[in-house]
Amino acid sequence: MPTTLKTPLRTLPDPRTTPTIDQVGIEERVARIKTRSIKKETKGQGMRLALSMIDLTTLEGADTPQKVRQMCFKAMHPHDSLPGLPTVAAVCVYPSLVKVAKKALEGSHVKVASVSTAFPSGQAPKAVKITDTKFAVSEGADEIDMVISRGKFHTGDYNFVFDEIAAIKEACGDARLKVILETGELGTYDKVRLASDIAIAAGADFIKTSTGKINPAATMEVTLVMLHAIRDHYLKTGEMIAMKPAGGIRTSKQALHYLMMVKEELGPEWLHPHWFRFGASSLANDILMQLQKEADGHYQSADYFSVD
Repeated sequence: MPTTLKTPLRTLPDPRTTPTIDQVGIEERVARIKTRSIKKETKGQGMRLALSMIDLTTLEGADTPQKVRQMCFKAMHPHDSLPGLPTVAAVCVYPSLVKVAKKALEGSHVKVASVSTAFPSGQAPKAVKITDTKFAVSEGADEIDMVISRGKFHTGDYNFVFDEIAAIKEACGDARLKVILETGELGTYDKVRLASDIAIAAGADFIKTSTGKINPAATMEVTLVMLHAIRDHYLKTGEMIAMKPAGGIRTSKQALHYLMMVKEELGPEWLHPHWFRFGASSLANDILMQLQKEADGHYQSADYFSVD
C-alpha cells in the first residue's frame, strides 16, 4: 500500500485564490472518458479492483443488528460460487451498530466505518458532533464519515466549516476521516472546489461527494473537480488524500470509467482501496453479475444476489 507523510496544513485556504473551474472543460473531459472502450481482460481486472474498493452501507432508521451481520457476511463473502474474489473495503453503519459490525468482521481485513456529526443533515451543535464521533471511535470504528455544515458554508462562514472539520479530525484519534461535502447541495463546481480545499486543509483523510440521501449524488464531473483538488494538494505538499464518490454509481461500466479517470488524473498509486472508495452498495451486485457472466457465459437474475 502506498504511504505518505500526514502533514495537514491547518490553515484556512483563501477563497480568493481558489481556482475557477472551467465547466465546459470538465464536462468535455468526462464525456471523452465515457466513450472509451475497455478490453475484456482489463474489464475483468477492473471489476475485481472496484469490488475491493466498495463500502457496503446500511443507514436506515430501521437498521437492526441482524441486518448489519448479514451485510458483514456479504462483505467478507461477496459470492461463494466465484472463488478468489476480494472482500469489499469496508462496511458503513450508524455509531450504535459499530460494535455489532466489528464483532461480525473479526478475523477479516474489512474496515468498519461509521457516519457521524448528525448525518445526513449536519445540523447539530459542534459538541454533539464531537461526542457522536468519539462514541463511534470508542465502539471500534476504523473510519468516520462526517458531513460538513452546508448552511455555514453557504453563508460564507468558512472558518466555522474549517474549524469544525479540524475538531472532528482530532476527535477521530487514529480513525481515518472522510469529509462529506454533499456536492448536490453546493450548487457550482467552484463551490465544490472550495469545499474540497477547505476539507483537505483541515485534515481530511478522504474527501467524499455525498451522503447518498439527496439527488444529485456523485457524478463524474463533480468527482473530477475533487480529484483536481487532491492533485493540486499533492503537487504542493507531497501528501496523498483519498477520494470517495458516493451515491448513484450502480453499474460496473460506471465504476470502470471512474477508475480510468482516477488513474489518468492522479496516477496508479491511487488505484488502491486505501486511496479510493465507492460508496455504492448496489454496485457490488452488478459487478458480481458481470463476473458471473465472465465465468460461465450466463447472467444470473438480479434477485439471486442479496439486497443491502
